[in-house]
Amino acid sequence: MNIKGKLVIIGGAVDKGSFTEASFDKNIANNLNFFEKGILRRIINESKHHEDSRIEVITTASVIPKEVGPQYVKAFEYLKAKNVGLLNIERREQTNDPEILERMRAADVVMFTGGDQLRLTSILGGTKLHDIILDKFRNEEFIYAGTSAGAAAASNNMIYQGSSQEALLKGEVKITSGLSLIQNVIIDTHFVQRGRIGRLFQAVVGNPRVLGIGLGEDTGLLITSDGRMEAIGSGLVILVDGRNIADTNLTQVEMGRPISINNLTVHVMSMYDTYDLNTHRMDIHNSQYASELIIPAEADDDKKPQAEDLE
Repeated sequence: MNIKGKLVIIGGAVDKGSFTEASFDKNIANNLNFFEKGILRRIINESKHHEDSRIEVITTASVIPKEVGPQYVKAFEYLKAKNVGLLNIERREQTNDPEILERMRAADVVMFTGGDQLRLTSILGGTKLHDIILDKFRNEEFIYAGTSAGAAAASNNMIYQGSSQEALLKGEVKITSGLSLIQNVIIDTHFVQRGRIGRLFQAVVGNPRVLGIGLGEDTGLLITSDGRMEAIGSGLVILVDGRNIADTNLTQVEMGRPISINNLTVHVMSMYDTYDLNTHRMDIHNSQYASELIIPAEADDDKKPQAEDLE
């Protein structure tokens, strides 16, 4: 399928700045770093009309939507976005509201906040609103952006439960269907901070065709229509590739017993690194093995490293 939209998936805790502080404007240098390199700025830049794009923030996953939603609206507006709206959809019946459906048809960007991804999919899944989002993503220059729960729900397969400490015990990780914007991946969030790598290991060993994506906080991936993923934000993205798994005991052990996996491949991405979902090639932006490294033409003898400096 020739997808025209873009996907921005974020690991959670995206740095929006401390908008609750009265002195925010005066202390902007201390409160924010996302204005130059940040994820929200990149969403605006990648959108169809940039600062004039219609952005709808949806807080369905959150149990505190009235606190979370306005923070994102204010963050986008601080970045000069001129057309930002907020949709607090808390019940499934609201997804048939003509006004809400019309607003989504007019949107260039939808931003799903964090919370509970099962709450998000159970309210939106299979509704007219869900259908509109899928249609726009497939056929228009449309961005689906999601942080935390909003990111986890973006794929066809979705982790909704599983202890980090016991993630490699058979049956501990629970998987269901997501919103299906992207196929053949499974996404986990707050990944580094909450030690969730075992959850992805179990998800991938059960179906090695699926690429596991672990997103650190204030970190994301921009996924374009050609299958290219670029790491954005300040942290790490972990990729778990099971295509070359040689052996496992998954089907031989009882529920609750440890899982063994032989030859699982793991990649680590940071800002500007890319990964091609079609060729499975990763390119490190600032590789020390690049064919043409930038080396100073001449270095003063007194600035060259001496033997004792290298010990």
